[in-house]
Amino acid sequence: MSKVNGIRKGCKDVFNAFLVTLATFAGFFEFPVITPCYDIPNRLIAFSKCISGTDYNCWVHFYEDDYLFERLWRNPKRYLPILQKYNGIILPDWSLYRDMPLVMQLWNIYRSRAIGTWLQSNGVKVIPNIRYGDRRTFKVCTDGLEKHSVIAVGTHGTLKNLGDRTIFINGLDVVVQRIKPVAIVVYGACPDSIFQKYRDMGIKIYQFESDTGKALSSCKGVV
Repeated sequence: MSKVNGIRKGCKDVFNAFLVTLATFAGFFEFPVITPCYDIPNRLIAFSKCISGTDYNCWVHFYEDDYLFERLWRNPKRYLPILQKYNGIILPDWSLYRDMPLVMQLWNIYRSRAIGTWLQSNGVKVIPNIRYGDRRTFKVCTDGLEKHSVIAVGTHGTLKNLGDRTIFINGLDVVVQRIKPVAIVVYGACPDSIFQKYRDMGIKIYQFESDTGKALSSCKGVV
């Protein structure tokens, strides 16, 4: 990896190689390794809202449309001072659609981990977000993650459709078998039909209502 990480005179870093200058890599696809974090978020705030936020006693999440946080990839250094103010972050949740070419699915996993290892090198606490697309990504999406650590998953938009729900359940089973997390942070719905078996295994489950869910709850209370 010396050529990728090295500084070459006159070359513009168009794919953010600086993010992985200090990284180690794991797995066939060489995803950057994420150091385990054992902290549990107290509250969550979306990246698009954290930029103008003033209450830093919470964790930043990226469970929102990709276009709202693509700017972090385009200019990571601009947002580092902002993210350093918060308790920590759950790594970016770039989309992995099953009809994406595999290379695009892998690229979005890589980008999340590259941002993560760089933030960790700059003192930011990081919880890896687990996102998989088709079955080919079930195992590789855990490469570079320590066993018996804390992970996060987002369920918003993955459970209503039967096909999406089946993929989510099957993929999470593979993830749990491979890294045996001590805790799972869940953003969105957390039905017992999916997560109770993990509780029975001794895994702590911490659920945070999605921003959409909060909005719907507020609307129901309006007469």
